[in-house]
Amino acid sequence: MAARLRPADPADVAAALARVAADTAERGDLRLLVKHFLAVLEDRAPGHSVEVRIPPYAAVQVIPGVRHTRGTPPAVVETDAATWIALATGELPWAEAEHSARVRASGQRADLAPYLPLDGR
Repeated sequence: MAARLRPADPADVAAALARVAADTAERGDLRLLVKHFLAVLEDRAPGHSVEVRIPPYAAVQVIPGVRHTRGTPPAVVETDAATWIALATGELPWAEAEHSARVRASGQRADLAPYLPLDGR
């Protein structure tokens, strides 16, 4: 089983978010923020019934329910790094991301709206 992700240092998160806001973010900033916000989601919604994928950076299993062990998970959420960061920070509402096809969610429990945003905004 893969190790759980760990939230990043708050100062590093703030600096990376500032670079994202200024449109000067680099790949390392995106990686840090994706993994940080996935770690926060893991802490807030522990479980194994939904796999959240942010390629190429990371994937986690979250939300209580049927445990996924092999093959295709019963529920999958997938999006790109910029969309995930916008969802996590509250810049983009879940419904809008789904409606505009910026996020793909399938299966029971794949609605992450109750868990977002992740940074307290």
